[in-house]
Amino acid sequence: MKLRYTASNVMRGVLIYSIGDSIASIILSEFSLLRMLGMMFIGGTVYAFEIPNYFRWIDIKTTEVRGLKGSLSRAGLAILYFNPLWIARHLLFIQILQGGWSSINWTLLRLGLYAFMVNVPVAFAANYAIQNKVSLKWRFLASAVFSSLMAIYYALSQVIF
Repeated sequence: MKLRYTASNVMRGVLIYSIGDSIASIILSEFSLLRMLGMMFIGGTVYAFEIPNYFRWIDIKTTEVRGLKGSLSRAGLAILYFNPLWIARHLLFIQILQGGWSSINWTLLRLGLYAFMVNVPVAFAANYAIQNKVSLKWRFLASAVFSSLMAIYYALSQVIF
């Protein structure tokens, strides 16, 4: 599989992830320009590269699987990507961007696990729709919009959990 990194996905990642995180940071009274710029960078690099390529890999791996089994497989593989470690990494990025060095510890993994466990039904339903109803061309955009909503939840999970 040839990896792709497109300008349109970079722009989508820059805008959508930074908007979602900025909303979360405003709700938590933690907004900072550095955090917003950092999330723009992460959204346009890490997420804009990883996520669309992973979604292409899902399509390749499930090409032969049809019907309900194929639909559930695609949604399940998406959930495997957005797992507790992914959430903890996202929270790690936030702590780094805020300079919250003392908050970088194993608690981020616990928060990622709790946030994941609580949101599995919603995340599974959303990823089912994204993987099975949205064309590959628009899947990153749909996932980024959903992820930006989840970014608000992930940021709030530091308070909730």
